[in-house]
Amino acid sequence: MSTSKRKPAEVSYHHGDLRRALVDATAKIVAKDGAASVSLREVAREAGVSHNAPYRHFERLAALLAAVATEGFEAFRARLEAAAKKATPAGRKSALGRAYLDFALDNPKLYLLMFGPDLDKVEHPELAKAAKDAFAVLLAESGKGGGSRETDAIAAWAFVHGLAHLIIDKQIKRSNAAIAAFFEQ
Repeated sequence: MSTSKRKPAEVSYHHGDLRRALVDATAKIVAKDGAASVSLREVAREAGVSHNAPYRHFERLAALLAAVATEGFEAFRARLEAAAKKATPAGRKSALGRAYLDFALDNPKLYLLMFGPDLDKVEHPELAKAAKDAFAVLLAESGKGGGSRETDAIAAWAFVHGLAHLIIDKQIKRSNAAIAAFFEQ
């Protein structure tokens, strides 16, 4: 019987792109169960890594959620830009409203994370920039009726944002004819 205190050879493990795997795992959990159900342990399990691995890239859960929300805003901005490009100049604002609503309803739990109160954009400058860049798409199409661009953009944003929340919260149905009629006006 050996009395050696030697440790077994440590196995070297390299994940590849751990940060990407963690963000993807978190996005998957958010999409399925919402941001409140995300824990670093659950993310590690979903990504197939040790429970300490997330700390290599994210010091706190909020930083990981901010990374997911940042990518959400980037996808949101891309959808808004695509809608604006496809629309006629007269129909751009309506197209942006529809694209906004469609994004929110296609990704309700991500949308609630992006626009919710749990992530302080001051603490996450990359998230603040992504949100500002998305708003800039709406701002570029606002104020063309003679009013203030910012006031017009905020009014449109508030309307569609409220509409999205009412539908997500099941207060009105997405198929409501009044919604379609509004976007036609």
